[in-house]
Amino acid sequence: MRGVIAAGDRYTAETGADVLRDGGNAVDAAIAAAAMACVTEPVLASLGGGGFMQVRRPDGTVTLYDFFCQTPRHARPTSEIDFRSIHADFGETTQEFHIGVGSAAVPGMPHGLAFIQHAECTRPLAELLQPAVELARRGVTVTPFQAFLLRVVAPIYVAEARTRTVFCRADGELVRDGDRIVSPGLADSLECLGRDGARAFADGDVASEVLRLTREQGGHLLAEDLQNYRVVRREPIRVGYRDAVLHTNPPPSCGGILIAFALRLAEELAVDAADFGSRRHIERLCRVMELTSKARVESGLAELAPSSADHLLDPAFLTKYRADVAGRPCAVRGTTHISVVDRDGVAAAVTLSNGEGCGVMLPNAGFMLNNVLGEEDLNPNGFHNWAPDTRVSSMMAPSIVTWADGRVLALGSGGSNRIRTAILQVLLNLIDHGMPLDQAIAAPRMHLENGKLDAEPGYDADAVASFAPKDGSANLWAEPSLFFGGVHAAESSGDGAMAGAGDHRRSGVTLTV
Repeated sequence: MRGVIAAGDRYTAETGADVLRDGGNAVDAAIAAAAMACVTEPVLASLGGGGFMQVRRPDGTVTLYDFFCQTPRHARPTSEIDFRSIHADFGETTQEFHIGVGSAAVPGMPHGLAFIQHAECTRPLAELLQPAVELARRGVTVTPFQAFLLRVVAPIYVAEARTRTVFCRADGELVRDGDRIVSPGLADSLECLGRDGARAFADGDVASEVLRLTREQGGHLLAEDLQNYRVVRREPIRVGYRDAVLHTNPPPSCGGILIAFALRLAEELAVDAADFGSRRHIERLCRVMELTSKARVESGLAELAPSSADHLLDPAFLTKYRADVAGRPCAVRGTTHISVVDRDGVAAAVTLSNGEGCGVMLPNAGFMLNNVLGEEDLNPNGFHNWAPDTRVSSMMAPSIVTWADGRVLALGSGGSNRIRTAILQVLLNLIDHGMPLDQAIAAPRMHLENGKLDAEPGYDADAVASFAPKDGSANLWAEPSLFFGGVHAAESSGDGAMAGAGDHRRSGVTLTV
């Protein structure tokens, strides 16, 4: 076998699998798949957004590439910007989002694809992007999951004429399952990226499109923002848990450090591999989640944990948290994930986001800028108060786990704030409960936050209710849901065997070649 890939869409997974089949390494496959996700998963990934990729090489070294969005250097007066609210319909509830050109931060996606390809790949960027170019030009069939996502955020994708041209049918209705989305402008932009690298997005033709749009329709982005964007190499957080070592997204992002913190708490609690779903299991998870929630950026560190947990907290760990995370805004919106491992021990875990999109397509470039500046978590003191020229933090946590016997696992998740608890539970299922990978991902999940405990079916209703936080509430869901994340994972064992699992909650697909 050459490798395995897990992703949130069949086109995305097949693109990466074809690269592996043709002799490319795991990072080659991840770059090709990430570009394809911009075509096939447009609500979740875009050249106008950003993300993170964790890469493990055959010698065991691991690097985190941060190409997430950056706040602009200067804020335009609020009276001049395009910034408006919409309500997304999730069925049982609605949620307010903010869109418009004034909600767009500096995108990092083109820079990330080009930078990582140069640093880690064996194939030319143009070759890796060509499948995405071709599909964007001839049209992609809308899947049931993508149709569902478009319906949820429909007001964003019918917001203006250029967007409707791509995402609506001739009768003006949003595209449905089985319809085709044709994006010649996106094909041209991907082709330009493959040919010229990120230069076109910094000071070339695509950059001119961005600047004209923001100038004419009320955005913050200036030439200096696009020209000075940089991909950042970071040293991953490295934390041991039982017989495994987790490498995950470091500060200034918050997701990885919260997962690492939760594992430190979990390691001190007794566990029985057979107790999954029991009252003891629910109690243990609730305790870990409750303490970890206190470590979140929004609440600071003063009330992090009771004295009984103090011995778990490494002072250097917390100092790093205070310096690089506390007070920094954390973006938690729409995301997708891709995991790849190959037969040579190379592993790549990449998580991508465009927020939900700002609702306005670039006139000739065929993609939508992000709406990261429209996220409430970025503006705890009110909108438009973000710190200038600052890398936006994120809950995204692409991760790689290694074992002494040579086993390597790449994983990550979409799912807003539930990213950290989804990844945590999959790790506990694998390591503490001894589940195979597919079962560890499919098993029911819980999430505790802001005094509310949510749980998927598979737990005892009375037990769930009994462990709800004091003065809080508990909700046992009727069926599994994308609310609880979407963990896509790929692994290779020490003896060369490979496996993967895509999360059914988010239409996950796994291919081994």
